[in-house]
Amino acid sequence: MSTITFAVRGSLARADIPALCADLAEVLRDRDGGVVVCDVTAVARPDVVAVEALARLLLTARRHGWRLVVSGGGDGLRELTDLLGLAGALGEPVGQPEQREQVVGVEEVVDARDPPG
Repeated sequence: MSTITFAVRGSLARADIPALCADLAEVLRDRDGGVVVCDVTAVARPDVVAVEALARLLLTARRHGWRLVVSGGGDGLRELTDLLGLAGALGEPVGQPEQREQVVGVEEVVDARDPPG
């Protein structure tokens, strides 16, 4: 089973969500299914828009035959996903990276809007 990492960074506006989903769709296109590890460690503000983005990314992954799990979310994001009833839908609880086992065979995928580092 393939595993890729898809990083979500910065502050998210509702207007950013379609492009974010299009980026994920492009990464997954013409690939066999597997697991997308959505790394949200660098999300600046865990708010309802961030949870909406995760829900839409989940749907995008499912449409392409992939499962999405969230990695790196803090307590604020975890509380919001619980409050909105989406924690179970996101595949695994939103947690800190050190709470999860290391995923082997991960192919790093970076958001195209990120500046080169």
